[in-house]
Amino acid sequence: MIVTAATIPTEPAPVEPVPVKPAPGDSTRVEPQHQTSSSELRVTFGGHSIAGVKKRNEDAFSAYLPSSKGENQLKGITACIADGVSCSENAQLASQTAVTLFIDDYYSTPESWTVRTSAARVMSSLNSWLYHHGQQDYQPQNGAVTTFSSAIFKSRTAHLFHAGDSRIYRLRKGELEQLTTDHCNHASGGKTYLTRALGMDSHLEVDYIQAELEQGDLFLLTTDGIHEVLSRNELITLAESTDNNLEDVASTIVDQALAQGSEDNLSCLLVRIEQLPIEDLNEIHRKLTHQTIPPVMKPGMTIDGYTIQQVMHSGTRSHLYLVTHPNHDSRFALKAPSANFAEDAQYLEGFMREEWVGRRIDNKGVMKILPKDEKSKFLYHLCEYIEGQTLRQWMYDNPQPSLEKVRTITQGIIQSLRAFQRLGMVHRDLKPENVLIDENEQVKLIDFGTVQVSGLNEISSPLHEECPVGSVNYIAPEYLMNQKGTYRSDLFSLGVIIYEMVTGKQPFNLSNTHRRTPKHYGEWQYHSAQEYRPDLPLWLDLSLEKATSPNPTGRYAALSEFYTDLCTPNQTMVNKREHSPLLERDPVRLWKMISALLLIIVVLQAAL
Repeated sequence: MIVTAATIPTEPAPVEPVPVKPAPGDSTRVEPQHQTSSSELRVTFGGHSIAGVKKRNEDAFSAYLPSSKGENQLKGITACIADGVSCSENAQLASQTAVTLFIDDYYSTPESWTVRTSAARVMSSLNSWLYHHGQQDYQPQNGAVTTFSSAIFKSRTAHLFHAGDSRIYRLRKGELEQLTTDHCNHASGGKTYLTRALGMDSHLEVDYIQAELEQGDLFLLTTDGIHEVLSRNELITLAESTDNNLEDVASTIVDQALAQGSEDNLSCLLVRIEQLPIEDLNEIHRKLTHQTIPPVMKPGMTIDGYTIQQVMHSGTRSHLYLVTHPNHDSRFALKAPSANFAEDAQYLEGFMREEWVGRRIDNKGVMKILPKDEKSKFLYHLCEYIEGQTLRQWMYDNPQPSLEKVRTITQGIIQSLRAFQRLGMVHRDLKPENVLIDENEQVKLIDFGTVQVSGLNEISSPLHEECPVGSVNYIAPEYLMNQKGTYRSDLFSLGVIIYEMVTGKQPFNLSNTHRRTPKHYGEWQYHSAQEYRPDLPLWLDLSLEKATSPNPTGRYAALSEFYTDLCTPNQTMVNKREHSPLLERDPVRLWKMISALLLIIVVLQAAL
């Protein structure tokens, strides 16, 4: 439900809020809202806003409680407040637009994005609109400028975004802490001037603060008509004066500030954390196993109307079947988990995440996971059927491929990886077995069970990866060193794959590195591709070396940059290598020379 300081909701408001203006001087009230589900984050809020001694109210606030549990978990609960700069005729427009469109646009961003990424994109766009709208007014002082403070509560964390001198406080166990910092300068005569606000400049800097939540926390969002009049102790006393009804608390705070001589608009929005999402392993396991893992199936058997035509793969972790349905002309691939992992919550969580990822990526280079019967009692994925071969099989069939062919496949993989990157995802298990080449030579990535999703990582869970994800020989070093992956981790795996396509070998001799925690990146020593393919140009070898740099900071900053160096000589890298010391150019050769020299010295000493 959405409520704003400009409306009094008598029934659930629409998901898409429309900015509306309150009548001059009108006070507005928001009834406290509750969530009833006991298995998710639950809050109560209430607010109050009046024009005070002024003719019109240029403050605005808004709050949104997602109606679905999924949206609550993935995007969180939002509360925001704004104070339009009163010297402008567009002040009311600016504040109302800021609070309503921020919420509307935030919940329209991809669920896979982090709160910070989503809010930053929205605020940047909102700032640009307000700035350019203000610039179009014939009077320069009538800019569409407003302060803005927002709190997004997701899982067990509050994500705060702030510009201006409206404030966000947290009252915890009798102590009131101001979480935001005022962006203003104090001048003579007691006047203050904003140094940062929405719509003030074409470029906006926003403060971002994270705060861990505790049950019972009370967040106070206020405009300066409140906090410039009431002291910290007075706010504490008023906030604790009423036990349950936050609407009454907000109204009391506003009335008290007005009574003590506030000369500005007055707005107060309160959010109390009633319940935090707490899940143990047993509860998560119950959720993951509410559907039954199908038994191993044979051709001719049916499941939810799908008939098994062929067993394409049957392993210890999963089973893959070619299936048909009487209501569809197309064939599908049905993937079911192995019963061996029925008690493995980590594996089942990855299997469910694979469907979540596959349903959200719409790209020709990524295998599609299709909707299945929501009433099904069985746990499986319904995937598009891809006729073709794995890149591994292609490498067997083409042991010495042309560089042109290698570049074509590489370009296809990069285009597919960009689909993950745009949604804040990292594949984390890129290897030849997870790259398919269909009959039209279209590259498609498969297997999303270990995909890292930025937005999901913000959700508290007792499930933690106990071992590095990825496959031996292709896993990025940072995973083995217990670090979080980025798109550069997928770039490392891609570089290893291309190296193997060109040479038939691996760029590193890992020995037992993957079986323990390495101490430093120096344990990975790159073997020049020219050792196996002397005909390869140095510039191509250098591009592969940079892509597979053990240290992520040494890799390319962009996939496009890597692909460019695969196609065109990077003369800067070549010149740097040719003029570098022998220790950097060819350390193996240097140590061989030193060893040979030491052997000669030992022989000569023995002879003398």
